[in-house]
Amino acid sequence: MTFISDSEADALKAFLSRRSVLGTTAAVGGLLATPLSAFAAGASSEAGAAEITVDQARQAAIPIVIPNFGAGLGEQISNVISSDLQSTGLFQVMSGDVSSSSTPDFSALKARGARAAVAGHAVGSGSVRVEMRLWDVVSGDQLQGTAYTASQSNWRRIAHIIADVIYERMLGEKGYFDTRIAYIARTGPRKHQITRLALMDQDGANQRMLTGGQWLTLTPRFNPVRDQVAFMSYANNRPRVYLFDLGSGRQQMLGEFEGISFAPRFSPNGSQVVLSATRGSGSDIFTVDLGSRSKRQLTNSGGAIDTSPCYSPDGSQIVFNSDRGGSPQLYIMSASGGGARRISYGSGHYGSPVWSPRGDLIAFTRIGHGGFSLGVMNPDGSGERILTQGFTVESPTFCPNGRVLAFCRQSASGSGGAGFSSGIGTIDITGFHERPIRTSTGASDPAWSPLNG
Repeated sequence: MTFISDSEADALKAFLSRRSVLGTTAAVGGLLATPLSAFAAGASSEAGAAEITVDQARQAAIPIVIPNFGAGLGEQISNVISSDLQSTGLFQVMSGDVSSSSTPDFSALKARGARAAVAGHAVGSGSVRVEMRLWDVVSGDQLQGTAYTASQSNWRRIAHIIADVIYERMLGEKGYFDTRIAYIARTGPRKHQITRLALMDQDGANQRMLTGGQWLTLTPRFNPVRDQVAFMSYANNRPRVYLFDLGSGRQQMLGEFEGISFAPRFSPNGSQVVLSATRGSGSDIFTVDLGSRSKRQLTNSGGAIDTSPCYSPDGSQIVFNSDRGGSPQLYIMSASGGGARRISYGSGHYGSPVWSPRGDLIAFTRIGHGGFSLGVMNPDGSGERILTQGFTVESPTFCPNGRVLAFCRQSASGSGGAGFSSGIGTIDITGFHERPIRTSTGASDPAWSPLNG
């Protein structure tokens, strides 16, 4: 028996019948950012970041004042900034007035218990200009001062970018709010669901369907350097990995294989896709070069199932799932193939491995004792920690800074599929602050994008 995602299992059961498979300074996307000088004499618009670590913020959320940026669009921008920061569990967002035209009243802000404060203002109709300043209330320093100009349709991106700036200046790490999540939208009864490739902002806004739902669609994955998604589709009853261009909407099959190709992931430089392909009663891992479309076989399973490959951030190694030892476990091998060594030794069956962008952790799904667990371990297999559990919790995917995981949570179903639900949630890598992302349909198979360009 091997262990892959529940949605992949549904698709492959017929084939593998013998087994039960389980401060912004550049123009970006039409958005221009320019620095603002500080009001206070001697204060710097690029002062040192406040000395607060993520671990400290987990223990005590950072009190920060986010004012209204103005009526209409300004209020919407403020709401998105507040929602982004609040969603992390690391910030305690407070409302209140902060002057955008003079130095704030730090005594009043301190009396409220604020650690930081934002001043901001939004103006414009056809295009919008948003000014923001971030102040360290304790020191009185301006940590950031930037004005953003973009078309009005990009107002939400401005808000996410401002939230990213605040996150980075306060915590010393890149934010992840100006990102998207590809996923599988699910509608209909449990046993006959319509699945469509879909896309949304990381906060659940701007949900849109990319495919029509005629064919079973699974496991989207973002190209780290191009506006492109790889996914598995049963289009024309030929289960294969496809590439979807998010700019043009064009999709194309990625290579011809003797059997089913599935479980794709891109290399860190975006030039290759590593995937699984069935051969006889098992499956092996291959790479496909996106330029030449040449294929290279990395494993020779001899009837076992090797699947769910994922590159390390430096591209030197691949973690994957295999039942070559008799039960589904995690292995690491060289990116060129060979030298595979097992890293999972806990109680249960392991699958769906994904390497953190930071390189320090591998997330996984584990099944045992009648349920699923979602966890992380070090790349050598040590330090295993379970973050959350449930009837089904699977398909982990890291945000770009490696601090948060999105995943799929599904409930049990009763007679005829009654009571079944499938949705996407997020959780901190310490198991802190689990929360759902609201979607207009059922959802599964999340894949977090890199930071938007």
